[in-house]
Amino acid sequence: MTRNRTFSTRNQNSSGSRSSGEPEFLVVGKLRRPHGVRGEILMSVWTDSPEYLKPGVDVYGGDEHRPLRIRNVRWHRQDMLIAFEGCTDRDQAGEFRNQLVMVRADDRPPLPEGEFYIHQLIGMRVIEDETNSLLGNLVEIIETGANDVYLVRPEEGPDILLPDIDPVILDIDIKGGEIRVHLIPGLIRGT
Repeated sequence: MTRNRTFSTRNQNSSGSRSSGEPEFLVVGKLRRPHGVRGEILMSVWTDSPEYLKPGVDVYGGDEHRPLRIRNVRWHRQDMLIAFEGCTDRDQAGEFRNQLVMVRADDRPPLPEGEFYIHQLIGMRVIEDETNSLLGNLVEIIETGANDVYLVRPEEGPDILLPDIDPVILDIDIKGGEIRVHLIPGLIRGT
């Protein structure tokens, strides 16, 4: 089973959210500084699917979710150089410095079956499969070199760290709001 880190919900306060819990905007990057004299600005990419960011795509910038249409993109080392329509010089690009770039959640590309966006998983109940007992809620997904780690917060006691591997994460039911897991020996103190 694979999980997809395609869009981030970093900085929830500025990303907006709907009453249903689904965020309205998803962060895809952060603008850093102008580059050159033709309106390009350097962007740290916070999505695993940067191919989505291409000329003609509408994105939204800053806390006010200012609509921006991408004019051009190109890679510069590990970052992206991005230019927006109507932004043709260094000074105009500088107005976007340190702003988050977002896409509407409704506009995100569909994922293959069995893959999920991170924001869909955060807050889900985590259930131990064999005993059908509630372990807690997923509060964070930690990126590590080998695999992601799910941080589960129980009502009482210490947080539980679960590796995102097939023997542990058995099933994810988005509609039911539940993640079923198998606790292999040693995952929780005393087991």
